[in-house]
Amino acid sequence: MSVSLGRIITAMVTPFRPDGSVDLDVARTVARHLFDHGSDGVVVAGTTGESPTLTDAEKLALLEAVLDEAAGERTVIAGTGSNDTAHSVHLTRAAVAAGADGVLVVTPYYNKPPAEGIYRHFKAIAEAASDRPIVVYNIPQRVVLNLPPELLLRLAEIDNVVAVKQATTDLDQARAILDDGRLQLYAGNDDLLLPFAELGGVGGICVASHVAGEDMAEVQRAAESGDHARARELDAALAPLFEALSVTTNPIPVKAAMELLGFAVGPPRLPLVPATDAERTAVRAALERRGLPASV
Repeated sequence: MSVSLGRIITAMVTPFRPDGSVDLDVARTVARHLFDHGSDGVVVAGTTGESPTLTDAEKLALLEAVLDEAAGERTVIAGTGSNDTAHSVHLTRAAVAAGADGVLVVTPYYNKPPAEGIYRHFKAIAEAASDRPIVVYNIPQRVVLNLPPELLLRLAEIDNVVAVKQATTDLDQARAILDDGRLQLYAGNDDLLLPFAELGGVGGICVASHVAGEDMAEVQRAAESGDHARARELDAALAPLFEALSVTTNPIPVKAAMELLGFAVGPPRLPLVPATDAERTAVRAALERRGLPASV
């Protein structure tokens, strides 16, 4: 399957009202801001969207609201992965029925399946997704397991597994994926956007693009065009923002950033907690350094 999901895809925060319920109106506002500022698409109900504490009904309501806002002009990818294959299959079918352009599926966490179990897990989800593309999410620091290139390339044999969101700094693994050529490589961490782009990656599934999407898109374009000096200059300027948005567990800092910029995204749900005063200060300083003075 040949498909283009875009260069910069933002893993979108989930806005909550003061009572803790999902705020679909603010979700639309955030999605429109992202679409207008460098994002070719978004992931709804991924890790940054606090998927572990969202119900299936909330995930689907978010998906439907953002799809409506995108109006077919941007890519909307649903996070449907879990450590329960049957649940992931159910949610994938529902997301496809709602109109998702693709699904992001994380490596099963906690139960630590062997390679064969991982393959069968993704195979079942791919079948449930029908003709929609699957993006594999390899993030060993959160799920314990790393998907080595040989397993990723076995997953590439599944027709609609088209890409991997690779959140590991191992450039040898990235090269192996690119050398095979069947999977599109997306940076899974903001600071991997440039090194992966220089190797031939297609873009990133990012967090900092909430507030710097246009510059991140320019990093990718510059690297693709061979203007590596320009790409590195932009990346160096973005580094303090990347650092500030990593001051504590994602999405705590990026929710603080969006609140500081006037988006009523609310605090995260427990067991995550709002940014501390020190963390907010670090985020505020990074925003102001980029000419984005906090409004609150």
